[in-house]
Amino acid sequence: MAYGFLDIAATPSVREAQAANGSAALWSGTKAHRAFDRFTGVEEQFIAARDSFYMASVSETGWPYVQHRGGPKGFLRVLDDKTLAFADFRGNRQYISLGNLTANDRAALILMDYPNRRRLKIYARAEQRGMAADPALAQALDLGSYKAKPERAFLLHLEAFDWNCPQHITPRFTEAELEAALAPVRDRMEQLESENAALTRELAALKGA
Repeated sequence: MAYGFLDIAATPSVREAQAANGSAALWSGTKAHRAFDRFTGVEEQFIAARDSFYMASVSETGWPYVQHRGGPKGFLRVLDDKTLAFADFRGNRQYISLGNLTANDRAALILMDYPNRRRLKIYARAEQRGMAADPALAQALDLGSYKAKPERAFLLHLEAFDWNCPQHITPRFTEAELEAALAPVRDRMEQLESENAALTRELAALKGA
């Protein structure tokens, strides 16, 4: 059966490493169909909730480069079940990922959901496209009032994805997630402080009577 992600990742050297470490049987002849070459609603919902991801590219000298990409939640868009896209914001202007992906369009992405200890990994081929030359794409990637200067769009044509296990993912929370989680606690504290103030006033009144 197909196992799209490992069909790409498992090079001869990887298979030798699996054999040397006794795990080759786990990953050969899998009975489950795991082509994972089209996004489903599960992946689309997961991707729409992300406000960052990591993207790896490979230079012409063979060195990998991993870049963090961030933006408002949902800035990485699922255009269809084979295509992702995001606006490439102006950053430090080193253009390492842009240069690497121009020479070699292969990209690897990791998308993290730290609170729920989930991660999605993706193999894709990157295509850069001018925003001015594609108004429909520019509109699809528009982020409203978000303060960033898009220099181009990146389309990511899916080769395969896979879900990682939750091992060794330390739960982490954003400021917005903490605000939402702590809101009931703050409400309760305000209520108790109000009640305490009222009781203090009543006690003072009794003492003055």
